[in-house]
Amino acid sequence: MTTMSVKPFAFVDPDPTHADPLQDELALLDHAARVGPVAQLWEAPLSLVIPRSYLRQPNIETARADFAARGCPVFLRMSGGGLVPQGPGILNVSLAYAVPKGAATWMEAVYVHLCEVVAEGLRSVGVQTHWQAVEGSFCDGRYNLAWGPPESARKIAGTAQYWRRAPADAQTPDGQRHLVLAHVVLLVDVDPVEINARANAFEAAIESGRHYDPAKVVSVKEAAGLGDATGLSDRVRGAIRHAIGRMPAPGQ
Repeated sequence: MTTMSVKPFAFVDPDPTHADPLQDELALLDHAARVGPVAQLWEAPLSLVIPRSYLRQPNIETARADFAARGCPVFLRMSGGGLVPQGPGILNVSLAYAVPKGAATWMEAVYVHLCEVVAEGLRSVGVQTHWQAVEGSFCDGRYNLAWGPPESARKIAGTAQYWRRAPADAQTPDGQRHLVLAHVVLLVDVDPVEINARANAFEAAIESGRHYDPAKVVSVKEAAGLGDATGLSDRVRGAIRHAIGRMPAPGQ
């Protein structure tokens, strides 16, 4: 009997010369197309990230320029959803890989895998999570990772996906091979009031009508009941890296 080999994730570091950290994410798709599954764990500078749908706001570029001048650049991402705060104490987990067909076939499996990877990592630092929507949180979605009882859960991580058809030189004969970039934003050691105030200030500047409640989110530090977070970021990063290594991507 022939046993199919499973391709593990390779880990790559961000390019420190990129002014926009999200450009590294797109490069992961090229690696996924021609080499295999790839993972990156990274932190962004203090900033905000918005989907391209925000560009429809009439005063968006004025607001972006104003925030950048105040030390908070506003980057664009390819995936959908809403505004996300970034900065020290927020861990990003990016996974890129190829699957035989597109989003309609694999979207739910990709989200579940992403949530399970991060949830397993968090369990190893004493934080139990599950996925659910958390109304009032920034970039709310069905596959948030949440902490606490479902009726009063607080968001600890958000997830997103971006899909692209594999290029011709990495395509299968049926032309159905697709690439997915699956992404988690995990609040490790941040102040919910500060990050939501920054997000709300931008939403007010573009007059979107959106407003986020800091009581709807929680950090790993708070959920774990830690008064001193020394070494926490390294522990969380290591735990999630280990989980990624143990849990092959869907479709591999």
